[in-house]
Amino acid sequence: MNEHTLKGEWKQMKGSVKQKWADLTDDDLLHIEGSRDKLVGKVQERYGHSKDDAEREVDAWRTENKY
Repeated sequence: MNEHTLKGEWKQMKGSVKQKWADLTDDDLLHIEGSRDKLVGKVQERYGHSKDDAEREVDAWRTENKY
């Protein structure tokens, strides 16, 4: 899935993101706007993961949820 598709489906995905990463705030979700890079950055910031770990976690979530 490309970045454009992720942004197009962001409204539907927000609930799943919130379930996976409960520490992300509604403001975080507004800021992310479906951007993979912004999601990785917020996961990294909120959970203290390295960039590589955050990228792996986001990519695994996307694969699991077919996003």
